[in-house]
Amino acid sequence: MKNQILKFATILFIGLTVVACKEAKNKTEATEAEEVAKVEEKAIKYMADAENSTLAWKGSKLTGTHNGTIKISEGYLAFENGQLNGGDFVIDMRTIKDLDIEDAEDNADLVGHLSSADFFDIENNPTSLFAITGVEEKEGKVIVKGNLTIKGIEKNIEFPATVSVDGDAVTFKSEAFTIDRTDWDIKFKSGKFFQDLAKDKMIDDNIEFQIEVKASKN
Repeated sequence: MKNQILKFATILFIGLTVVACKEAKNKTEATEAEEVAKVEEKAIKYMADAENSTLAWKGSKLTGTHNGTIKISEGYLAFENGQLNGGDFVIDMRTIKDLDIEDAEDNADLVGHLSSADFFDIENNPTSLFAITGVEEKEGKVIVKGNLTIKGIEKNIEFPATVSVDGDAVTFKSEAFTIDRTDWDIKFKSGKFFQDLAKDKMIDDNIEFQIEVKASKN
């Protein structure tokens, strides 16, 4: 009985340690997918520039972090009366890169693992999608809500963003925000599902994202 209590306490301590060491930026709670914002014919559309639009990512565990980018291959932003009110972005998961590992072989190993069924299962899910369901202002910030689809699983999230229009060009940039990867069935070495792992082997459930889209008038 004492051994069972000690084992439980150890697992609990490890979990609390992992959580305490990782600061989640703008943690968003995934909820059921919502209806995508309707875009009227009169709306002005700005089409995404695939060469200059990216999703930045960061993953971590107790012993360190990795970060990189994924290209946004297509998409648009819709405006009515000068205000953002709709749009979507296609994220090409096949373009995932790591930016912090200098050794080419180690870098390729990490990217290959992220591409595998342990993480994003890119062979079966080559694209992800973010589709705006609503835009509102809260405490002086623009809050964007939308359905994020990863591995075919669609959940609604929200995050703060800045939107700037300069003539025929638009820049959309989210603040860094955090999702719980397990909501999209990415469970590899998650403390929620693999409780016998040593704490230095656990991978944080939080993934940090930041979206930046450059777009021009259609």
